[in-house]
Amino acid sequence: QVQLMESGGGSVQSGGSLRLSCAASTYTNSRYCLGWFRQAPGKEREVVALIDNFGVTNYADSTKGRFTISQDNAKKELYLQMSSLKPEDTANYYCVAIFGAVWGGNYYCPPKPRSGDFRYWGHGTQVTVFS
Repeated sequence: QVQLMESGGGSVQSGGSLRLSCAASTYTNSRYCLGWFRQAPGKEREVVALIDNFGVTNYADSTKGRFTISQDNAKKELYLQMSSLKPEDTANYYCVAIFGAVWGGNYYCPPKPRSGDFRYWGHGTQVTVFS
């Protein structure tokens, strides 16, 4: 069983930056997809960014150019550097993971990610951006 633990959330003024971290208890396969989802009050969960074991990344249109996802395989840690934050980025941010899955014969992250694609979820960390 994989456990994911997020940290780094908080409150920040619009235009500011935050860095989220996620520590995994273990990896069950060398092929994996890690990422971040978020959920704002009254809204559905949405993907923020994904990264696979090769370091291939995928971002939501709303976060491209402002957020950067990265990983430290040795530490089994995932990061999300968020810059130029906007009030609409306010949400609970979840770390997610899936191991050993392949999409389209080549991709270790789903090309059209949905929350149901990911088996493992952290408890979330709140990010609040005020204007």
